[in-house]
Amino acid sequence: MGLLDDVGAALKGVLGQSEAGAMPALISAALAKTDLGNLNGIVAQLQQGGLGSQVASWLGTGSNLPVSAEQLRGALGNEQVRELAGHLGLPVDAALNVLSAHLPGLVDQASPNGTLPPAS
Repeated sequence: MGLLDDVGAALKGVLGQSEAGAMPALISAALAKTDLGNLNGIVAQLQQGGLGSQVASWLGTGSNLPVSAEQLRGALGNEQVRELAGHLGLPVDAALNVLSAHLPGLVDQASPNGTLPPAS
């Protein structure tokens, strides 16, 4: 069992399964409290940070390419990662693992037509 599995199991244990299903809403709420603002902001930052192919797969209709915690750290930068972790209430490494696990699906679900809706 890897670290991501451990984090996921711990989150499910702490939050319960129904609350773990609420992770996309928690991520969106945390993003809203940062300079990134929303999914559009983090997608733009990830594209600028060299993760364009992963992001394109999340927006497209095919399978979602994975993104590692280290790729996220590199694209977002330490300051944004620490800020997001604080808003998620998790240590930095755990927050990166949560984002790595949930962000591809979150972006995919929010972009059924291949684009994210404009920020409101």
